[in-house]
Amino acid sequence: MARLTKSNLPQFAVDIFQNEYLAEGAREVNAIVTVTATGGGTSGSTSASVSASVSSQSAAAALSDGPDAAVVIMVDCSGSMDYPAAKIHAAREATAAAIDAVRDGVAFAVIAGTHEAKEVYPGSGQLAVSHPGSREEAKQSLRRLTPGGGTAIGTWLSKADQLFLSRRDISIRHGILLTDGRNEHEKPADLQRTLDRVQGHFTADCRGVGTDWEVEELRRISSALLGTVDIVADPAGLADDFRSMMENAMGKEVADVALRVWTPANASVKFVKQVAPAVEDLTGRRKDTAPRAGDYPTGSWGDESRDYHVCIEVPSAAVGSEMLAGRISLVVPQPDGTSEVLSQGLVKAVWTDDISASTKISPQVAHYTGQADLANAIQEGMDAHRRGDVDNATSKLGKAVQLAHESGNEDTFRLLAKVVDVVDAKEGTVRFRKNVSEADSMTLETRSTKTVRVKKTP
Repeated sequence: MARLTKSNLPQFAVDIFQNEYLAEGAREVNAIVTVTATGGGTSGSTSASVSASVSSQSAAAALSDGPDAAVVIMVDCSGSMDYPAAKIHAAREATAAAIDAVRDGVAFAVIAGTHEAKEVYPGSGQLAVSHPGSREEAKQSLRRLTPGGGTAIGTWLSKADQLFLSRRDISIRHGILLTDGRNEHEKPADLQRTLDRVQGHFTADCRGVGTDWEVEELRRISSALLGTVDIVADPAGLADDFRSMMENAMGKEVADVALRVWTPANASVKFVKQVAPAVEDLTGRRKDTAPRAGDYPTGSWGDESRDYHVCIEVPSAAVGSEMLAGRISLVVPQPDGTSEVLSQGLVKAVWTDDISASTKISPQVAHYTGQADLANAIQEGMDAHRRGDVDNATSKLGKAVQLAHESGNEDTFRLLAKVVDVVDAKEGTVRFRKNVSEADSMTLETRSTKTVRVKKTP
């Protein structure tokens, strides 16, 4: 994780893709907002977009002193991790691989999670600072990751939060959480209260090993903490996955970035969704910041690009009318309580009686609407299958196959083909396979929200 200096400050660009023309009486404006962060400067915008970029030097100033980030690894050590014993062995190896990927100067800790949370390293209620010696000590301590007890994930998250709060000078805080089972020793309401309390304090990537955990439960945790969720069906794959997660965490350079949406009088935000690299509904996460403006959290950023779908309802207007429907800004908080604008773009609305103009759908909006529909169809189909409603499940997954085929989402199409026999991809005609493995079903459901980006035209 590079310490931010004048030579490597990330820059942000906001590009807006939309069809600004509305039919008379229409009130809904849709736009895809592409946010790009680059370490060496911002690439120019295309002619179909509105782009602005400003330097984020003052936003990064707070990261120039002391450790630039903190990472806490939470490892499930409940009794089930010993059945088979390969799981706990793989968990130790994976944690060691992650520790090796922690860069010098980064603060870190390891937690053993059961029905309670215990600090494995450094064990002092504080975070250790990474260097060759501390990393070796941490790896030696992993022998204390021994299975026994139950599962109460909220206690793990609370312990991680306490450790992060011991270093309030660090702004980039990231957790890695591994579990192999359901959160059976904690009431759902208790877990939710914990998530409500720690939300915004740190981000977290969650992994389920094997097939005895609940996809929706782990997705709820990763969603609240603005992280990722995935399955590692074979414990042998844990080390590579943990190493990759840690390397990704080490690439984050700016924390607490928010998408600020301003709308004019009598207009309102209908929804804000991240649509790439995965679908994540941020609508309910809005925090009002000023009259007619609200912030939607996006977490920490490195050198990357993400897409968001913003839908705004505006007052209807007569043909020939024009208005600024929204202003989209990327902002980061400052120590004095203000926010710095990193980049900005505009959403417009123009009413017309030209049917060809008003009925044209932006390719970006159409693509990501389809990707969101694809995720919903898979989740609804798998839920129907669990209930024994095979007809509805077949219909939903047939629709999913059709959408994956149309959008070129080859990864999702391959996952679907492990659960259903595809008779006609174009028409969405499928049959459920017999004897589908639990791993294939859970992998499809877990990765249902992953999307592909719009293909660039030559």
